[in-house]
Amino acid sequence: MRFGISAVLCLSVLLTGCQPSDRPASPTEPTQPPQLCQGDFQTEAQAVEQLARFAQTYSTAAEWQARAQTIRQGILRGAGLIPLPKKTPLNPIIHSRRTFDGYSVENVAFESSPGFFVTGNLYRPVGQPGPFAGILCPHGHWGQPGDIGRFRADMQYRCANFARMGAVVFAYDMIGYGESKIAGWEHNLPNLLQLQCWNSIRSLDFLLSQPDVDPRRIAVTGASGGGTQSFLLAALDDRIAVSVPVVMVSAHFFGGCNCESGMPIHKSQTHETNNAEIAALIAPRPLLLISDGQDWTRNNPTVEYPYIRHIYSLCGAPDNVACLHLAAEGHDYGPSKRRGAYVFLARHLGLNLAHIMSLQGTIDESAVTLQPEPDLYAFDAAHPIPVSAVKPNTPVSLPR
Repeated sequence: MRFGISAVLCLSVLLTGCQPSDRPASPTEPTQPPQLCQGDFQTEAQAVEQLARFAQTYSTAAEWQARAQTIRQGILRGAGLIPLPKKTPLNPIIHSRRTFDGYSVENVAFESSPGFFVTGNLYRPVGQPGPFAGILCPHGHWGQPGDIGRFRADMQYRCANFARMGAVVFAYDMIGYGESKIAGWEHNLPNLLQLQCWNSIRSLDFLLSQPDVDPRRIAVTGASGGGTQSFLLAALDDRIAVSVPVVMVSAHFFGGCNCESGMPIHKSQTHETNNAEIAALIAPRPLLLISDGQDWTRNNPTVEYPYIRHIYSLCGAPDNVACLHLAAEGHDYGPSKRRGAYVFLARHLGLNLAHIMSLQGTIDESAVTLQPEPDLYAFDAAHPIPVSAVKPNTPVSLPR
């Protein structure tokens, strides 16, 4: 599948530009119910046909931006986020700072809504002057006991190395994972997608509340379900300057979990889209797709990436999008995928890649200290869960 544009159109687009615009007021509410698009909702061939059909609906930067706004509204409506919930005080709890080689780690909890806690870890540069870039690191669903969620080795490696490169990094639990699971929450709530998206937005609020974080240099990156959170957050919140979704962007696969596709964000009376288009909503801000040959991202070089690059070309920013495809690899955020993210984020956030390079000129992760899971807990015997915490698995109504 190819999405070419003429030289005349290229010149017109370069002169016009393509910038994120203010979100419009909500359009008239649809009269027909939206449709869930979950898992392998359509075939690979159907996805190709769908993208080709989408591409016929716009031919200029302005037309794409109009479509992008319609898609955003469809996502927000499908996720039950219109109107957006009220942002209540975060009431952060930060403790137990440990210092390692070039970075520190603190244990964190805050309230994304009253009594509903997000738990995570804050990684900071040590021995470097600020202000610093900020990076959010949502995690995916895979792992084994003792090596799952934000506690996984690959999460600790990338968070620590981003900090060593000069970024303040926040890794946070999905609902029903990590300390959320320990507290009793399950990862199957009916409105899980809504709550998880809101937790990501509030995690961004928390990161930006740090006085040494530069609000102009904020990125998000995660793999699998964390990749879904990465492109959803970048699509909905223009404070995200760079997005690196890993092993997740697919035009035919819509996510296999309630936190990704359990609410009707892809198709309604007023919009139709797929995850490739949602990932492209960040345009013209920088985007790196990282894909592999053994899952639903196997077609990125020939299907999703050309479509998204066409959008970036319309926006006059074709150099702001890239695809790192690792055909021999599988579904993870392994060393070669992390290397790709390090290089891309160093370029677009102004980070110092030299801080994680060996004398031989290769990326070296050996300076990172992997911490045991209990050391990373925000809540423990010395820091118990507040009595105001919402009882696990009870309905959570976001404040309006």
